[in-house]
This record gives sequence, structure tokens and C-alpha cells, in this order.
Amino acid sequence: MASLDNSVHSAGIEEVHNVPMSVIKRPIPSVLDEMKVQSLMATIDAETNADDVPPVDILWITGSEGGNYYFSFGGCHRFEAHKRLNRETIKAKLVRSTLGDLYHYMGSSAPKYLA
Repeated sequence: MASLDNSVHSAGIEEVHNVPMSVIKRPIPSVLDEMKVQSLMATIDAETNADDVPPVDILWITGSEGGNYYFSFGGCHRFEAHKRLNRETIKAKLVRSTLGDLYHYMGSSAPKYLA
């Protein structure tokens, strides 16, 4: 049975990073369940339970002319809880990705500066 800390994207990735919230781009607006956000905030704020919150998956893309770009599409409740708690970082698994992967999520809305 797969661990609850793994998604389809990050199942083979063990390493968890503390990624600065400021570098993560979330191009698709979240639809949030307020009670879920509040529950996660309470769990994260109780430092002893913070490890109960699984890491988010972040697509890590290197631009064609260099630079690292980080995109998150899932984990919207976890991201929002960290944001409201003014956390500087969030636990994440970095999924090495390509511009083609990003186009699968965003289609023609994918940023052109990465090409």
C-alpha cells in the first residue's frame, strides 16, 4: 500500500525540501473549503503535529535560458494554511519537470518566458 505522503507525481521521491513560499507560482485559482484550511492551520501551528501534514508537490522547471521556476497545482489547502500563518517555507517534494509538463496543466496559458 502506498504511503499517504506520496502522490502519483512524487511517489519515487523521498527527499523533502523547505521551499520558500515566495518562489512558488500557483497559476490556477484555488477553490477552498474554509474548515479544511482552519483545521490544517491548527495542525501546522501545533508544532508537535506539523509533521502530520504531508508535503506539497512542486513542479521544478529550468527555463531555456536558465533560472529555476517552481509551480504548484495541488495542495491548495496546505498552501493556503501556510500562507495565512505567514510561514516563510512549506515542505515540498520537488518534481523535476519540463515545459511540456507545464503545458499539460496550463495549455496555451503557460508562461512564454520559460520557452
